[in-house]
Amino acid sequence: MVRGVRGSGARGNRNNPQTYKNDNATTTNNNTVTTGGTTESVNKPKHKKKFVRNNQGMNNRMSYPLRDSPSERTGDRLMIRCLEFSPPEDGSGLSINLRNALKKGSKNKLTAITQNDRDLIRAEQRTIVQPTADGKGTYNMKHDDKMAIDFKNTDANTRLGSGMRQRTKFYIELPIPQDLTDSNSVTWGEDRVNALELAALNVAQNAMGADGVSGEGAVAAAQVAVQALNSGVDIPGLSGDTQAAVRAAISGAAIGALGSNVSAKSVIARSTGQILNNNLELLFQGVNLRSFPYSITFSPRGYKESQLVKDIIRSLKMAMAPKAGEIQQGSNQSLFIKSPDVFQLKYLRDGHDHPFLNAFKICALTGMSVNYTNAGTYTSYDDGTPVNIRMNLTFKEINPIYHEDYLQDGAGPGVGY
Repeated sequence: MVRGVRGSGARGNRNNPQTYKNDNATTTNNNTVTTGGTTESVNKPKHKKKFVRNNQGMNNRMSYPLRDSPSERTGDRLMIRCLEFSPPEDGSGLSINLRNALKKGSKNKLTAITQNDRDLIRAEQRTIVQPTADGKGTYNMKHDDKMAIDFKNTDANTRLGSGMRQRTKFYIELPIPQDLTDSNSVTWGEDRVNALELAALNVAQNAMGADGVSGEGAVAAAQVAVQALNSGVDIPGLSGDTQAAVRAAISGAAIGALGSNVSAKSVIARSTGQILNNNLELLFQGVNLRSFPYSITFSPRGYKESQLVKDIIRSLKMAMAPKAGEIQQGSNQSLFIKSPDVFQLKYLRDGHDHPFLNAFKICALTGMSVNYTNAGTYTSYDDGTPVNIRMNLTFKEINPIYHEDYLQDGAGPGVGY
């Protein structure tokens, strides 16, 4: 016997006994039903489940649909593992160690290492202790040791991926969605630089990279470059007058006389009908984060599956919500709010990692919507459960994918990330 259905469109439709209640049935008690003089037992709940206002009343492992027998195979699956978010221990997950640049003075006050300090180290009249690259030890600095920056970053995927067993809140297994996409993208953009800009950049690099050049020396090198442009530097393809105009524009002499909008580019274009070659090139600009939209349809077949679907929806809603810490009379009383939980997704085949489909880094649930009228009209069972429910989820990875990630165990046996 199947539960009855209520809602618009339910009445008058008696051709589907698997969906709608038989009008000839008369319930005598919670365990039997009489139909046409014949009494049969039904699997009907004795009483409603008590409403619980915390997650302690929910299952830690939820798998939809329920299997009728242990031997039933449900095919490929999507597993959603909820993890409690854990912030970095040092507050940022990023550490920078500066070596051979600072020294401890009186009262352990840090001061800059000067050239005089290096001369004293060479003469073996001073010892300056520096931390090692891993930060676990120390060494005596040499006079010719250059300043070094040690950079260490522990990304969120690595941090949250460790100790998952202790931070796991619940598991959800669902039928694999029908629309599976795996989209990777990076950002490239156009970049331009002309010959005059390259010349200025080269002067700056030479001034900054020269050994022993002080700040005053770098300024002097730049002044020499400007004087060279003013005195006479051959620019191929331009007449002497045009070259003089370009030099005037570069040095700034033309700005006061002709206006602030005058540039070397405009001077050349007006004088010769030419423009500087901007060396247009497509350059890599950054990485993007991947998103995974899923659409899951629920059609509960009984009371237990109805409760299971309700627990799944409620658990996901709770997990994606930020934590206020303290609520009094419906108002947030905390100064800060904590991050929501995060999720580890995985495709399964017969309970093991899927041999072909992509792997995931740890994700955040950024969007969730539930359509309780997925059948086209509102129709529910006697206990209020909608007959057909569609749940849309959008997950987004918290870290980008890099080339080296495909060489790690987390890439799985399939196509990788």
